[in-house]
Amino acid sequence: MATIKIQQVKSRIKCPEVQKRTLDALGLHKLNAVVEHEATPSILGMVNKVKHLVKVL
Repeated sequence: MATIKIQQVKSRIKCPEVQKRTLDALGLHKLNAVVEHEATPSILGMVNKVKHLVKVL
């Protein structure tokens, strides 16, 4: 499968707890952090849930 890089570009402050847990599950803990994941349907669903906080590189 292809890999995607995900960067957190907005703060998690004042976000619902569900979105904070999703960022944690993706491995994003700090602003401007970049992680690399396989492009599986579950990862893409998590990215879609927090698409206003992250950028796919």
